[in-house]
Amino acid sequence: MKALEATGFLDDNGVLKLDNPLQIINQRVKVILLIPEQNEVENKVWIKAMATNAAFDFLKDEAEDIYSMNDGKPISSEV
Repeated sequence: MKALEATGFLDDNGVLKLDNPLQIINQRVKVILLIPEQNEVENKVWIKAMATNAAFDFLKDEAEDIYSMNDGKPISSEV
């Protein structure tokens, strides 16, 4: 199987529209979509909403602090 990179847009119906036509015709393909991460502004909105939402007020209770910095193991970036 070989790979080909193309860019496109998902429309309101979830249909993939390629920016440019491909020269490949009459073949089945497997598509892998790489979707950009949410931008930083949207992340800040979510974080603010979670921080001010009363549904999470229980996390302010000291009884919920059951873990410390000594719990668990450090994450290593080495594989």
